[in-house]
Amino acid sequence: MWLICPQFVKPFVKTNKNDANDAEAIIEAASRPSMNFVPIKHIEQQDIQCVHRVRSRVIKNRTALINEIRGLNLEYGITIPLGASKVRNLLCVIISDRENELTPASREIMQDLYDELVDIEVRLKNLEKKIKIICKQNEACSRILKIPGVGELTATAIVAAVSNPDEFKNGRHMSAWLGLVPRQSSSGNKQVLLGISKRGDRYLRTLLIHGARAALAHCKNTDNDYGHWLTKKKSTLSFNKAAVALANKNARIIWSLLKTGKEFDYNNQQVAA
Repeated sequence: MWLICPQFVKPFVKTNKNDANDAEAIIEAASRPSMNFVPIKHIEQQDIQCVHRVRSRVIKNRTALINEIRGLNLEYGITIPLGASKVRNLLCVIISDRENELTPASREIMQDLYDELVDIEVRLKNLEKKIKIICKQNEACSRILKIPGVGELTATAIVAAVSNPDEFKNGRHMSAWLGLVPRQSSSGNKQVLLGISKRGDRYLRTLLIHGARAALAHCKNTDNDYGHWLTKKKSTLSFNKAAVALANKNARIIWSLLKTGKEFDYNNQQVAA
């Protein structure tokens, strides 16, 4: 069984939208030889994605809660710096400080918000422990982890999203699926390459780019092919562009490791072709 993305079916709807026209459009779209289908995920992949989705929501809730805490304290003339750890530690001090401008009612509210923040962080740590356990138990994740800039979050998210590497023709095809290749605006003999397309899974793309930023900051003067490539990109591109280039390269390497079952080799960069 295969699925078709709705945006690929829409152009085949001839007139008004109804069940009959939709069914006809789906059949017409499915008959196209160049149509891109969405493969069905395994139940294990769905379980891993559930953990990632819940973790993303918990992080959003924590961010909203932190912004609310900082905003409410600012109305009483109390400034709290950015950062989850700083907010948690300073809020406890602010609640216990009887010399500030907080009233008894607002102090009680802040205590409730502090308890809620602590509960959210406990939930977040438990979810991250689950992801680490999943990563240790998965052989593909263990091989992907050897790539600089790829951690437990990225490895498990990739394995959950890519059920079969044979779905992609090559590493560049997978990189394009993740939106890490340039957009084109070409006509005739004139080829114009723009910024990255940002198509596909935004969550995966974000993890790869953030991991690439960390690798650029920590992988310095490494005497191997991978390190030489990093040094060249850092010297010729801005930091953000170099991070995207590394994310693109890592995506291709990940595809090759999933496809061949080989281990990552710092001195064999043909794996990224």
